Amino acid sequence: MGKNLVIVESPAKAKTINKYLGADYKVMASIGHIKDLPMKDLGVDIDNKFEPHYEVIPDTRKRNNKKIVSDLKKAAKESEAIYLAADPDREGEAICQHLAEEIVPKKGEQKVFRVMFNEITKNAINDAFKEPKQVDKNLVFAQQARRILDRLVGYKVSPILWKTIGGRLSAGRVQTVAVRLVVEREREIEAFKKTEYWSVVANLTAALPPNFDAKLARVGELSVKSGKFDEAVKDSEIHIKTQADAAAIVEEAEKEQFVVSSLTTKERKRNPTPPFITSKLQQDAARKLGFSVKRTMTVAQRLYEGIELGTEGAVGLITYMRTDSTRVSDAALIDVRGFVENNYGDSYLPAKPNIYRSKKDAQDAHEAIRPTDVTRTPESLSDILGPDELKLYRLIWQRFVASQMSPAVFDQTTIEIDAGRFMFRASGSVLKFDGFLRVYQEGRDEKPAEEEDDEGRDLPLVKEGETLNLKSITPNQHFTEPPPRFTEATLVKALEEKGIGRPSTYAAIMTTIQDREYVEKVEGKFHPTPLGTTVNDLLIASFDDIFNTAYTARMEEELDEIEDGKLDWRDALAEFYEKFAKDLENAAESIKNIKKTAIPTDEICEKCGSRMVIKFGRFGQFLACETYPECKNTREVAAKRTADENGGEASESSDESKVEPCELCGKEMVLKKGRFGSFYGCTGYPECKNIRKLAKGDQKPAPPPEPLNEKCPVDGANLVRRFGRFGEFISCSNYPKCDYIKRETVGVKCQKDGGEIVVKKSRRGKVFYGCGNYPKCDAVFWDKPVAESCPKCSSPFLLEKTTKKEGTIRYCQNEECDYKITGLEAPINEASASEIAEKA
Repeated sequence: MGKNLVIVESPAKAKTINKYLGADYKVMASIGHIKDLPMKDLGVDIDNKFEPHYEVIPDTRKRNNKKIVSDLKKAAKESEAIYLAADPDREGEAICQHLAEEIVPKKGEQKVFRVMFNEITKNAINDAFKEPKQVDKNLVFAQQARRILDRLVGYKVSPILWKTIGGRLSAGRVQTVAVRLVVEREREIEAFKKTEYWSVVANLTAALPPNFDAKLARVGELSVKSGKFDEAVKDSEIHIKTQADAAAIVEEAEKEQFVVSSLTTKERKRNPTPPFITSKLQQDAARKLGFSVKRTMTVAQRLYEGIELGTEGAVGLITYMRTDSTRVSDAALIDVRGFVENNYGDSYLPAKPNIYRSKKDAQDAHEAIRPTDVTRTPESLSDILGPDELKLYRLIWQRFVASQMSPAVFDQTTIEIDAGRFMFRASGSVLKFDGFLRVYQEGRDEKPAEEEDDEGRDLPLVKEGETLNLKSITPNQHFTEPPPRFTEATLVKALEEKGIGRPSTYAAIMTTIQDREYVEKVEGKFHPTPLGTTVNDLLIASFDDIFNTAYTARMEEELDEIEDGKLDWRDALAEFYEKFAKDLENAAESIKNIKKTAIPTDEICEKCGSRMVIKFGRFGQFLACETYPECKNTREVAAKRTADENGGEASESSDESKVEPCELCGKEMVLKKGRFGSFYGCTGYPECKNIRKLAKGDQKPAPPPEPLNEKCPVDGANLVRRFGRFGEFISCSNYPKCDYIKRETVGVKCQKDGGEIVVKKSRRGKVFYGCGNYPKCDAVFWDKPVAESCPKCSSPFLLEKTTKKEGTIRYCQNEECDYKITGLEAPINEASASEIAEKA
């Protein structure tokens, strides 16, 4: 038997852990899950108490899963003990369970352990291996229940979308609720009616400077003499609806004396915020750094798994980043309090550690997200970390240090001023002691209006009864605002507040709803797409009791109860499926009378002038004429390109307007989509079958073919110069009817059959030279033939190549002849072989 085997999810994590464990341990990576429900089947036996049927994940282009499992099995067989060290959450526990089932020898003597750690540091790793545990079945059951729930919803509901809308659309248990929130918010905005209202502000001076503004806060009883005021401006809260009301108030108040009736000064403390949990990190990174949720979690993963720090090697810089607990270990509290005292002084250190209460369903086995070593300041890592890593690490470090500092203290002053039956109020707040604000201030989506007005505002010293001078009094018009659209930060916040999703799922939710094109980001705000709105309405019509926030939150609570061992996972699934099966039956019945849904647009069919609608096919959504089958015109839906996707610069919504017309028939070229992706196709199809490849990324669209004064030797049509993926080339203008391509030649005839030797390129991109009559003639050369006979054996041509050592050399193509000449200069005007091949 050999070393102890340790299995983690990622190679980066394996590398960091390996240096702490020493020669007795071999650390390998599973690269995530090795088993899952089958891709092509439901994989759940509903009649047999929801028994799942897992299988080893099949190989893909990016991942050779069979080899990974085979290597792990071999290493396990040769090991004395096996330590499963996946992440400390449900997904990690499920990975460990599947590894134990799949790679541990059935009749082996190896002991299998589960080790967990919240940070990848030497002490944390050593402590975990001193007290190894067993796989927590309750955690596994909670993950399994969630996976089966998601599979049941996706597998059973998605076909309803295919039948009613088309394409290969999919539904998700939690993602659908997120889309619903975005759609409902959009409808609130569309239905919103703005309301006018007015405020009145007086600019005043006291005996001492400075001048200050006071806002009308209250209106007393109606004046018997004037009788001008509406009931809406009566007492307590002030609601001035019209300009006329505001003007009347100004007119009356201008005639009054402004006298200080009340002066209140008090000390206000602002407490620091807890260290980050996952959702709060995602929100603050979005507000302060402009990071998407996915970007935040990707960078945090790197910081957790280990960053190369020179002679120290790979070091885990933060604790585990998927957590909803604000708990901090005793050792970390001692370290951070010592750091605060040494670097900021006694006044910044609270008498006792600040303890923060986690929400009721938090997993307190985890810690908050914090630096693993508080003395490793962002400044000390500025030359080592990448830009994104440094920004996120600084945010985490600052929040953690600030969480154990003293509150900030403000002197808050409120002045109330009587002016006849009007009461004006001015508030000011001046920072007295910065406390935790010296290190960190939390970002906010919307700052409270009163705080925005008060903070940093200096008021003069006044006395009660003091008469003030009125400099000016101004009415200001305002309008109520609709609720704001969700950003990634505010959508995560809404999901968290409603109990939907968990730390490990927020990033996946944000990514999925965008990848499925149910929502799109415009200037950082989520807008539902026509597809997202249609899918939402269809699903809510049949599954309102499943895809709502309350029920989804309840399911999350039940998963937590399964994890805590309070609820059997099969009972939870049975309760869900009873409700779900009824909805499926009703939906199946209702869709019988529903025609396939097409989404109207403002686009006009260029063939018949009718309206274009969005439909869904094998290759996704596309525009089609609503008069189909009378008119069969189609084109691709033009993708919106927003400032988010273009580095902050807005661009055209489509490149179609820049595309030149068809060079064969003069008609418009439009975007279409086929099995190999998007392309430009002629609107004269099927009479004209001209197509043009679509430019990728930031490339400009390929120019139209350029006619030449040369005839095709096959059908006599004009030759044209085209522009392909490897550059320009010359071909017949009747393509695809005629597929003639004029080859680049080297001016040498083939010895075998007299054909021209042409430039070619292998599948791997290597340039070579072959007879133009292939496959009749298979003559081939890896070096360039040159029209120069051999002076030694009279062979009709030489071969030429360039090496670093000898420069350009020419040698005889006859293997029996040893003629060779070195030190030549490559012809100045001659194209290189690679350039010729790419053009061909």
